[in-house]
Amino acid sequence: MDFTNKTAVSTGAASGMGLLFSQNFAKLGGNVAMCDVNEQALSKCVDEINAKGHGRAIGITCDVRDYEQVCKARDIAVETFGGIDIMCNFAGGTAVRMQKVDRTVYPEFPDVPIEVYDWGIDVNLKGPFYFAHAVLRSMREQHSGLIINIGSITGAEGDGYGVDYPTSKAGLMYGLTKSIAQFGSKYGIRCVCISPGPVLTRAAMANMKTLLGRAAEPQEIIDLILFIASEKGQFINGENIMIDGGRNAMGRW
Repeated sequence: MDFTNKTAVSTGAASGMGLLFSQNFAKLGGNVAMCDVNEQALSKCVDEINAKGHGRAIGITCDVRDYEQVCKARDIAVETFGGIDIMCNFAGGTAVRMQKVDRTVYPEFPDVPIEVYDWGIDVNLKGPFYFAHAVLRSMREQHSGLIINIGSITGAEGDGYGVDYPTSKAGLMYGLTKSIAQFGSKYGIRCVCISPGPVLTRAAMANMKTLLGRAAEPQEIIDLILFIASEKGQFINGENIMIDGGRNAMGRW
């Protein structure tokens, strides 16, 4: 795969799969605008990518919950690289975990402060919605582009406590991805959602069962995204693709 002269924007790019995608994309010759709220960690990651001398990376401090910051990130990417070919929405996480909610204090869904769930819906659903709305203006002008959303097996399974996460992911997997594909069709713009099962970005993911008896390595998820973004994946559009080791085929109870 060769992404020379192609530009990607990645959110959540200072860690996890957002960082891994950025590293892979630059290694394959592409330019990448890396967005994250953690400016210090982001700067270090950008420097490490640029030191390897392949594609070029820039860092943009951005809170995906803030539409003005999202538009600023888009503008910086376009001004620096001339356009945006691929938008990857990696930023996200279950609010009750990310906000370190104490389940002994807030034992059930109605007990958790609504501000916690607001954070989750804002990051996991509104963030990708904001970025899609912003970058589609640039993609419409160039009559090409790809938006990658990151769903989750949880969007199909549900979660009776971390309710914000499956709610948001289901919105990405079906509503947002299909809607953007419909809008973008007349402009040569595609939209695809990748929905992982357990991925070893955290050790606890190894405890989630799959038909293959293991969790995915993060690189397996990135390889699928790179294929869809490459010349070989151009006929994939408007679809939610599960990459879950067969977990979705298992019985729910």
